[in-house]
Amino acid sequence: MALPWSFSLNLCFLFLLFFHGSLPCSSAAAASPLTALVLPVAKDAATKQYVVSLQHKTPLRSDKFVVDLGSGFLWVDCTKDYQSSTFRPVPCGAATCAAAGALGCTGACYSPPRPGCNNNTCSGSPGNTITHLSTSGDLSDDTLVLRSTDGRSSGPPATVTHFVFMCGATLLLPGLAAGSRGMLGLGRTAVAAPHQLASAFGFKRKFALCLSPSAASPGVIFFGDGPYVMQPGVDVSQSMAYTKLLFNPVSTAGAYFAGERSVEYFVKVTSIAVSGKTVPVNTTLLDIHKSKGGTKISTVVPYTRLESSIYSAVEVAFVREAAARNIKRVAAVKPFGACFSTANVANTRTGWAVPEIELFFEGASAAWKIAGANSMVAAGNGV
Repeated sequence: MALPWSFSLNLCFLFLLFFHGSLPCSSAAAASPLTALVLPVAKDAATKQYVVSLQHKTPLRSDKFVVDLGSGFLWVDCTKDYQSSTFRPVPCGAATCAAAGALGCTGACYSPPRPGCNNNTCSGSPGNTITHLSTSGDLSDDTLVLRSTDGRSSGPPATVTHFVFMCGATLLLPGLAAGSRGMLGLGRTAVAAPHQLASAFGFKRKFALCLSPSAASPGVIFFGDGPYVMQPGVDVSQSMAYTKLLFNPVSTAGAYFAGERSVEYFVKVTSIAVSGKTVPVNTTLLDIHKSKGGTKISTVVPYTRLESSIYSAVEVAFVREAAARNIKRVAAVKPFGACFSTANVANTRTGWAVPEIELFFEGASAAWKIAGANSMVAAGNGV
């Protein structure tokens, strides 16, 4: 088993969003007023990416998209077989352009009009945040259908008739989970899914993201208010610890303009402990300073990354505590640094019985306790 810092077992994050204004063109249809929507999430075994199936277009079609917590919009491959009678390009000068932070106006499409190639259309920069490849694209809108929920079970479908997205290109798809047609952005913008859905249906601007480490066990995204019932009688919204979401004043996207702030989600980690003992680290590295430092929550990075000096300190503490439990360290298996034999380690309900890691957050009433199911990866051959 290896120490990769992959903290993703049945983890539930609740994001409270605050924006000024709303998206002008969003409109919705539902059988009755609703308070939340639900979207199942699966983990792709090959890439470790989280994927969802979205029903969109007219007639409705189900396509797979990689979930990107830190991206500002949904982008869809429009260059290959995009057919929908309800597709609409967003014209330059429309209020939606400003709300979406459009970068310019498309005026050099010389082929017959089609999705992804329309003149006098707001333009942006869709990108693959895994391969860090970006291109230009047109702002568009189309029909999107999700399931309503009372937090306990799925309800009737709910339709957004003008869901705004960015047309991307097929060249952006390599590196995404097989069969994906784009990426679903959940970031802090007026055209990201959480804000559009809240504006369309009038529910609270919040969403909960619950992830599973296994391709065999689905996760879920709740858009709107709780309860968030993950198991019969277990409402996880009642047992969450809260910390502030921070803004990074400088964008960390693959493509951005000078002065553009990040749309990703940052939090403040105040300290780290292993087996209840605080790990000595340079805490100034835990603060955002001139866009550097801080702690970013990501769904596209498969294993948590630590600044090198912080990783070294945590690794030393973990290895020491593991040795005290007679857990034998073995040769490293790339890309991991600290690997251990499974010979003397019990496998429990919360994973391998290894030293517990705790992350402490600003203002949080409880630490994030990371057990073996989250901190270790089975590398094979008893490691």
